[in-house]
Amino acid sequence: MLKKYILAFLISMVPLVELRGGVPAAITMGVPALNAIAVCAVGNMLPVPIIYLFARKVLLWGSDKPKIGPIFTKILVKGEKAGQKLVATASRKGLFVALMLFVGIPLPGTGAWTGTLAASLLNMGWKSTTAAVALGVLLAGCIMALGSTGLLHLFGY
Repeated sequence: MLKKYILAFLISMVPLVELRGGVPAAITMGVPALNAIAVCAVGNMLPVPIIYLFARKVLLWGSDKPKIGPIFTKILVKGEKAGQKLVATASRKGLFVALMLFVGIPLPGTGAWTGTLAASLLNMGWKSTTAAVALGVLLAGCIMALGSTGLLHLFGY
């Protein structure tokens, strides 16, 4: 059983997959939904401080390098677009809620990694970013658990 928890934890740390893949995988492996949400939320939140503190600096540094420049530039552009989308959705005062919903609604490209990068590019504070992303991750975890358990019941598992 411990292997299932570790696998779900690791899946949740992977960019693009994140908790949106970890929770359904855990539930499919037989991990109870609340345990799956908890383990996957921790796994998804673990990279957030590193992303917030270093991703912007590393991406800016590498954006003019010959081999990695195009990839780093693409990631920067995606993060900036996400940040502009957040600001357009809500004023600066509503940025916390907008970030939480951006991370919490499980759509492709809207997870903790992109949300944290966008918040760092917008110079949103560390505490606000962490709290909004954590709440968004929990919201996404609940949505994914409800969807996963519902689908399992639908197919008779």
